[in-house]
Amino acid sequence: MLFHLGPWDISLVIVVSLQATLLAYLARPQWKAIILSLPVPFTVAAMALGQRANITHVLGLVLLVSFTHGVRLLHSRLRLPILLAIVLAAAGYCVTAGLLVPWLPQSEAAFWLACLAVWTLAVGLFRALPERQEPDYRSALPVWLKLPIIAAVVLGLVILKGWLQGFMALFPMVGVVAAYEARYSLWTMGRQIPVLMMAMVPLIVTSHLLQPAVGLGLSLAAGWLVFLAVFLPVAWHMRPRLGPGRLMPARVGQDDRL
Repeated sequence: MLFHLGPWDISLVIVVSLQATLLAYLARPQWKAIILSLPVPFTVAAMALGQRANITHVLGLVLLVSFTHGVRLLHSRLRLPILLAIVLAAAGYCVTAGLLVPWLPQSEAAFWLACLAVWTLAVGLFRALPERQEPDYRSALPVWLKLPIIAAVVLGLVILKGWLQGFMALFPMVGVVAAYEARYSLWTMGRQIPVLMMAMVPLIVTSHLLQPAVGLGLSLAAGWLVFLAVFLPVAWHMRPRLGPGRLMPARVGQDDRL
């Protein structure tokens, strides 16, 4: 399948694999959440797709938060095995995105209305989800084994991009791995997604406005500056407090199959 992948697709596999692997070896849930929030996969996926920032990118944020809390509810509330919960939530994202793509209006009015609605939803979710103390956990597998496994998972997800179109840029490629690696702190992961949403909407808006004048790459670079201006103050406020956390035991073969 590799010969069907372009340079940006291969770059996407590499950066997502590295980001997900870093997340796996961080113990504190808050640090995992912050790494999960960095829009590196979105940026590379957007370059791979080559589309102007549009309504699918915006509404992809809603599917992203639905995926994250879907995994949490399926695993924590319904007691499904974590791998099954991830597969079901990811399938829900793919099916919903695939069904929405042909029907979404592509007008400027629809784009701006979606931006306002999604940003308002993000603020509401952030205010509604209180902080919870959850245990630390880090992967016990050696990195030389963990990284290739993650890369294989990511490669399979990248192949879906043609069907998902703009929704692919927000597909939880890191989130699929993060949900497994943060299975003891799914609330913290879910609470971080509204922060990502609040910062991502300005990034998408900036890219949408600037791309006709400066091109996709520079418009995304400008969007990153806006993203960081929104994200960093909130991330600093939510940073892990000093003091040791409670570390969950990592048992290779039982708790750490990925």
